[in-house]
Amino acid sequence: MSKRCDITGKQGQFGHRVSHAKNRTKHVFKPNIQSKRIFIPELGRTVRMNVSTQALRTIDKIGITRTLKKHNLSVKDFA
Repeated sequence: MSKRCDITGKQGQFGHRVSHAKNRTKHVFKPNIQSKRIFIPELGRTVRMNVSTQALRTIDKIGITRTLKKHNLSVKDFA
């Protein structure tokens, strides 16, 4: 599974873990990506997407078509 959200484009970030003694070790902050089947009414079928949990909350709130429009994507990108 890819580590990138198909809708928002979220991916991992780099940083440091800082101990109490201020020792810094490299660390990768990975996004919470879920593989979900989402029904798209315009296509009349479900599409499997790798979506971040933030995008899932947005889809639940405003719907898939408005979410895609918000991120300048079209339904044809997932057909």
